Amino acid sequence: MWMRMLLAVPILFIPNMIHLSFETGIPGLNIANILFLLLVTALMMGGRKYRPLQPTGPITHALLLLFLALVVGFVIAQATRPMSFMDDFTYIKNLIFYPLLYFVYRRCGQDLKGTRQLIIFVMVVAAVAGLEAIREGLDYGFGNYSESRRASGPFGVDYSSANRAGVFYAMFMPMFVAMALFFRKQKFWRLAAIGGVGIMAVAIMATYSRQSYLIALVGVTLLLVRRNVLLAALIGLMVVPAVSLLPESVTQRVAETEQQDAVGAQELDVSTASRFDIWTGAVQMWSQHPLGVGVNRFKQYIGDYVPRYAGYDAHSIYFLMLAECGPIGLFALFYLLWRLLRMGIGFARSVPASDAEGKALSLGFVLVVISTALGNVYGSPFFEGAVMANFWALCGLMEHYFSLKKQAAAAPSASQAAPADAAALGARFPLAARIAPGRYRADRP
Repeated sequence: MWMRMLLAVPILFIPNMIHLSFETGIPGLNIANILFLLLVTALMMGGRKYRPLQPTGPITHALLLLFLALVVGFVIAQATRPMSFMDDFTYIKNLIFYPLLYFVYRRCGQDLKGTRQLIIFVMVVAAVAGLEAIREGLDYGFGNYSESRRASGPFGVDYSSANRAGVFYAMFMPMFVAMALFFRKQKFWRLAAIGGVGIMAVAIMATYSRQSYLIALVGVTLLLVRRNVLLAALIGLMVVPAVSLLPESVTQRVAETEQQDAVGAQELDVSTASRFDIWTGAVQMWSQHPLGVGVNRFKQYIGDYVPRYAGYDAHSIYFLMLAECGPIGLFALFYLLWRLLRMGIGFARSVPASDAEGKALSLGFVLVVISTALGNVYGSPFFEGAVMANFWALCGLMEHYFSLKKQAAAAPSASQAAPADAAALGARFPLAARIAPGRYRADRP
């Protein structure tokens, strides 16, 4: 029990660092790092019980390849445009640190019940973060849209973090939807999941993040189609008239994607157009630096290609990786996302149709991965600890959960094969069969 509570602490703490964090006084070391070290130490001292069920995880090699690409990018940055070494070291340490949670939670050592409880806790933390965004939205009021009145939940102190918050809510929403769709006999958990869907939906609206609207819509649609095509069509027909019931500020925000200029021609809004300009600059940056400019250098270089956006972020993890780490870094990122998707599909294929819980968790996880990939097209929160830490913890927990399921499914078949093995042993050693005839009979109970 104490280990389960220790495993729950980072899941609660990291997304809420803005509320719970305090300075350690040690450069480059924050409280999240200390919690991580304590957890790793406890797992290592726990002995064989906390060894992973599989020696190599489905995404182990992909993560190591990404780490290698980041280290190469770090070396390039130091060689071509050296800045503050400690700042760069802290930066790359944070890039690598949070994905390491996958390796920790895949060796959590919990039984099926304990692992299930930790997965549920991940969802509870997401729902509580959503409630914080809803509270902010109610404080601001769902009237006319204003850029400075966007909810950011526990992910920032002002509206500048609203997009990150929206991506977080859109990432975890498919898990709630999957539970609501597949938990037909578990009424309490189904109602809880429906409540989670409502919280996530309103929280996403409160962030006014258009990419999060799209991500949530894609995730829900794919799950509905997977569950029942007719059901998806009926809900789709109901959604069209329901759009008119949304707060005016939400529809106003979506409508801002395209605006009319002074002569009435359609043009993209400033936020959207700026991203296309920055992405064009990122491609030009890569064309002049084929190996990349190095990690933590995009903001220093982008002004050379798009002067009006000097010091800006790439607003896309894919263009950021291409510009900073070159094609190798971009390939490593795509390969990791592919392995994550394959891992989720493998979970879904491994559970029988009668296992509603396994089916809901596996399909929900597949959509979490897809939502994560989409959430980094229009932004770059992939290495943001508050947004992504619980995703990596969930990856490790899901692997452990389905490994336990696989072991449980294999156990009956092994016991069924025992009589045949006993009969073969009795045939090979006749004296043993005479001494204990009941033990070596093929038809023994």
